[in-house]
Amino acid sequence: MSILVYTENWDGKFKKFSFELVSYAASIAKQTGSTVTALSIGNVADSELQKLSNYGTNKVLKITDDRFNSLDNKAMSKAIVAAAKAEGAKMIILAHNNLGKALAPRVAVRLQAGLETGVVALPVSFDPFIVKKKVFTGKAFAEVKINANVKVITLAQNSFEPVELHHSETIEAFNPQVADSDFTTTVKETNKVTGKVLLSDAEIVVSGGRGMKSGDNWGGLEEMADLLSAGMACSRPVSDEGWRSHTEHVGQTGKIIAPNLYMAFGISGAIQHLGGVSSSKVIVAVNKDKEAPIFEVADYGIVGDVFTVIPQMIEAIKEMKS
Repeated sequence: MSILVYTENWDGKFKKFSFELVSYAASIAKQTGSTVTALSIGNVADSELQKLSNYGTNKVLKITDDRFNSLDNKAMSKAIVAAAKAEGAKMIILAHNNLGKALAPRVAVRLQAGLETGVVALPVSFDPFIVKKKVFTGKAFAEVKINANVKVITLAQNSFEPVELHHSETIEAFNPQVADSDFTTTVKETNKVTGKVLLSDAEIVVSGGRGMKSGDNWGGLEEMADLLSAGMACSRPVSDEGWRSHTEHVGQTGKIIAPNLYMAFGISGAIQHLGGVSSSKVIVAVNKDKEAPIFEVADYGIVGDVFTVIPQMIEAIKEMKS
């Protein structure tokens, strides 16, 4: 039996999240006596594919068919299902991101599999098969039993630390039978943001709320983000006011992120906002209201005026970097 992991690449490169998925699968394989097969779709060099073996893959199936460049969910899910059947996989693991959340239900239906999304830890038990996930916007955990013989799960970002195992692996070309009619998405134009770190990729995120008082007061946060190579974010009231772009809005109704470090300045911490950032490894909050809900989830908190604290933090960062 094999565990199949879909390892998404970004312009031919794997990011930390892909290695988290492989490490997670390798840990399960060790406990169940299984092997780990990674599936890569896209033009990825063999030298990059070999990096997956550092985290526990036994085999990599690579699909280089240019038709998949459109990222068509229907076609991609068929390819993943074909790989799962070819490998006899009883568990398929995907990322809990936009693409993974789109693919996982399609894969589960085609394989008549049990599905659980947003898993945050290794299975609690294997017989019965029980996994853990966050519920109630991260305020509680639920243990969910999957009864189906085949299981599809999506793993939440930053919920499992990559562990280097240095397996030997084989790389094989894989050509699933996917018809042209399965590709229903046409990419007419691609516009990529340049010059700043994308929220979805950021290891560190600097975020501001209504405590910043105006859209003209973000210079300090932008400078801090540049110094830390961080992504910029904001709360919903900020984007609603037009102070910042809606593309920076994080929360239940915006982007859900899980960086290693989330720094919140002038954000009170409404439950909708916390629902989008609660998976962050470390949360730092700065707010002059010591009763602000954000302090209930923050790992580190500073009670103070953001316009006093931000310049001091910038100077401290500069001193540290020098």
